Amino acid sequence: MAKKIIEPAWRESAPVEKSYRSIFKWGAPEGFKHPNHKLFEEIKIQFNLDDSHFASEKTNGDEIVSFKKPVKLKKEQIARLEKIAGKENIQIDEYNRLKYSTGKTVEEAINLRSGKISTVSDIVIHPISEAVISEVVKYCNTQKIPVYVYGGGSSVNFGLKASKGGVTLVMNTHMNKVLELNELNHTVTVQAGIMGPDLENALNNAREKFNAKNAYTCGHFPQSFEYSSAGGWIVTLGSGQGSSYYGDAYDLVLSQKYITPAGTFTTLAYPGTATGPKVNDIMKGNEGTFGVLVELTLKIFKHMPENRERFGFIFPTFQDAINAGREISQAEFGMPAVFRISDEEETHIGLKLYGIDGSILDKAMQLRGFKPMQRCLFLGSSEGEKNFTKNVKKQVKKICKKHGGMYITGFPTKMWEPGRYKDPYLREDLHDYGILIDTLETGVCWDNLHKVHTEVRKFIKARPETICMTHSSHFYSQGTNLYFIFIMKDGGVKDYVKFQEGVIDAICKSGGSLSHHHGVGKMIAPWMEEHLGKEQMNILRTIKKHLDPNNIMNPGGQLGLDSDTKKWRDVK
Repeated sequence: MAKKIIEPAWRESAPVEKSYRSIFKWGAPEGFKHPNHKLFEEIKIQFNLDDSHFASEKTNGDEIVSFKKPVKLKKEQIARLEKIAGKENIQIDEYNRLKYSTGKTVEEAINLRSGKISTVSDIVIHPISEAVISEVVKYCNTQKIPVYVYGGGSSVNFGLKASKGGVTLVMNTHMNKVLELNELNHTVTVQAGIMGPDLENALNNAREKFNAKNAYTCGHFPQSFEYSSAGGWIVTLGSGQGSSYYGDAYDLVLSQKYITPAGTFTTLAYPGTATGPKVNDIMKGNEGTFGVLVELTLKIFKHMPENRERFGFIFPTFQDAINAGREISQAEFGMPAVFRISDEEETHIGLKLYGIDGSILDKAMQLRGFKPMQRCLFLGSSEGEKNFTKNVKKQVKKICKKHGGMYITGFPTKMWEPGRYKDPYLREDLHDYGILIDTLETGVCWDNLHKVHTEVRKFIKARPETICMTHSSHFYSQGTNLYFIFIMKDGGVKDYVKFQEGVIDAICKSGGSLSHHHGVGKMIAPWMEEHLGKEQMNILRTIKKHLDPNNIMNPGGQLGLDSDTKKWRDVK
């Protein structure tokens, strides 16, 4: 008789309105993804837990938000801001001040579950126009009131933290329109607060909405796609799951309009110029420290999902899979869109997560000698013109076979696709029972990939009872990224921060970039000068001084441009 699987009482209801949980919960209030029974059993084995551990929640955050942090702005300053923005577009209550000063870091979730609050903005403004934003920035500059910008709220590096109090501008409420579709130029111009699904829906339905000849796509699909804004993608240098074909956010933006304390400007939307260093490039990735991004022009691509070709392979080792990935990236026949290689441990967990473990396909792989905790999974798809997508798949299959890969059809990719935006929902389920999931990622060149992978994993695995899954998912001729996912027991915020800082140290010392697509925020800021060097940091500080002479734009450690982020971290 089969052993009965005892599952915890995973939550299935939306958080209590205005509770701490409603702030730290990922995604839709009613959205959930629970560990399947195989993943759940694996977690119990890895962490040496029995069913009794999951008999009741350890922490929840169901309490209504309540804290005693008075608004520091003067009455006349609040009155002036109400006159500029309209009283109906301003919030000053505790809940919204906290909500719009909070991102999605694990540290924030740990603190909110216990009702622990550090710094929040004094006032939240939902601007209805560029004119309002311009007046707010001008006034705040004269009054030296800090200004923070909230796009979709998916920051995982304290990018939204109102370290100095002040004003938070929420862009997605009103500044969320498609302004122009230029089918001749293959561009779309949008307000910075437009959310991913709204932009993609407008482009996919361009025939009906804009009388266009074709349907289009932006091609940018980060895991946070459903809860991130187009402006946020650009100012944090984000990257989507189809980036190997479409490009990173850096590649997609042709023009930006900024409102800064020094003035307003729009960069020119030419596809190429030779008029000196491009201000458009300088503004990318500024993370709200130079000004407020209000409008942007992006590249668009024909939307042809009917031509998509999916493929999957299993490799004997991570080395074999990476060698195949490098050759594909340098072969010059075109790039896959989805291009994802998992290491041994992620493959082991992933096959359980996507329902492949124990299946006929799994048995076939093992019969062919692809052993658990050695084998590595490659997921991919090609997009574009029909003959192009077929050729990409054909060439990928040739290269993968050459490096020992076994073709396992497009089934694993099909299984992965529906959950690609849902996996973050697992974190609340597990955190309810004292288990943390978090990530850090880095850019690497081919010649130091394995060094970074080995040394960072060595540090993570030195912590007892810690899972470390790693994948590469953004590929270039010169290298790729490494995305580390670690799962561990919750030992409190002080323990967690010490561990996280150790992982960042390991990435930095082994030669990886500080971030590949999550940005810097205030979390990684202390490592910026060591990573970039004093001269490059001085260049960035000089630009900030010109655009933001009074340091009102996202002050308090963002990008390491003004002060050490550790000064506000309360990890006692």
